[in-house]
Amino acid sequence: MGRFPFLLSLYRGLSPALGPFIPLFLRRRLQRGKEDGARLNERLGLPNAFRPPGRLAWLHGASVGEGLALLPLIDRLIARGFSVMVTTGTVTSAAILAQRLPAGAFHQYVPVDVPKFMRRFLRYWRPDIVMVAESEVWPNMFVEVHKRRVPLVLVNARLSARSYTRWQKAPASIGALLSRVDLCLAQAQDDASRLIRLGAPRVHVSGNLKYDVAPPPADSAALATLSGQIGARPVWIAASTHDGEEDIAMEVQRALMQRFPTLLTIVAPRHPNRGPEIAERAKALGLNTALRSAQMPIDRDVQFYVADTMGELGLFFRLSSVIFVGKSLVGHGGQNPIEPAKLGSAILHGPNVENFTEVYQVLDDSKGAVTVADTDTLTRALGVLFSDAARLRQMARASHDCVEKLGGASDQIMAAVEPYFVQMAVDRRSVSS
Repeated sequence: MGRFPFLLSLYRGLSPALGPFIPLFLRRRLQRGKEDGARLNERLGLPNAFRPPGRLAWLHGASVGEGLALLPLIDRLIARGFSVMVTTGTVTSAAILAQRLPAGAFHQYVPVDVPKFMRRFLRYWRPDIVMVAESEVWPNMFVEVHKRRVPLVLVNARLSARSYTRWQKAPASIGALLSRVDLCLAQAQDDASRLIRLGAPRVHVSGNLKYDVAPPPADSAALATLSGQIGARPVWIAASTHDGEEDIAMEVQRALMQRFPTLLTIVAPRHPNRGPEIAERAKALGLNTALRSAQMPIDRDVQFYVADTMGELGLFFRLSSVIFVGKSLVGHGGQNPIEPAKLGSAILHGPNVENFTEVYQVLDDSKGAVTVADTDTLTRALGVLFSDAARLRQMARASHDCVEKLGGASDQIMAAVEPYFVQMAVDRRSVSS
């Protein structure tokens, strides 16, 4: 590949010097709840499990959404005889994947992008193929994988216009990194075009893996209990909310109670540790509030329920036919609406959904979703849906049918990587002979 461009050479030169300070950095993150104290060594490239025999696929996603999007690929790779190691970088993603990974797959934390740690990681695990999800570009990871002649595939790849503009400021460096990618499988044509312009070779559009992910599971006993407590009350869910959106939900509850006296609002904050604080704010507004983490039931007089637990969104999505998806009125980027849509919910969302523009556009066009701009429009939208059961059912059905039709990316990805599997089989026969 020749010499590295200046910025990439600088990164490669400086990152080893940071190695001795990384344990201190990780301990500080641990104090803020951002690392797992029992597994800190994994971030230094040290294993916390035995390498399974046979072929191993290493799949990497940054956090919860990227990790869960890999589940359809994981199932298919296991069916092809691979063991699958999934790496992510967050405590939340590790906890959720522990509940969702099938037999034959396991989780490790991704090592910090320092050459020493990455080499240690690769020497131990010896992956046969590496698949990196979405927009994760780590220079030392890419360089070290390429050095070992292990196929490196970007799957579900996306590149926003904003990220593209940033990378244009360092075209030689991003070009040098992308040139080490064997195959780039993009979510959409816009992503593919941007990646090609930045220097990625062999780019194809395969669709969005998130459409293939099965709906999140729910504990049947917990679902029966909560459904029984709610009964026939009108209920809506504000899911994956960020600070400020819970206050909007409180105001919506207060406004709609005049028309729907038994209305229940359930808020599932994106960061569950904020639950007690949210509950206190709701109580201060006079709302009768219950907290999931405190195992409080949804009594008949509960008006505002804070679902502040980890990994239970599948449970709450099944309790209502109308879901507001957060980080869309306050904050930027939005959250993924595919899971509630797959479970047959009408989707409400704010205008700030640039991280999921395509899916929200198709949901809006199919009339399975509606954009709301503020507290008033969210209140009006919910009022219309609660007043017109037929309209709510129609919207929920459109949402479900829309995302079901958009599946198939995992099959396309597996077909695209099939030549690498064939080459692995050839190489193994050559070695054995």
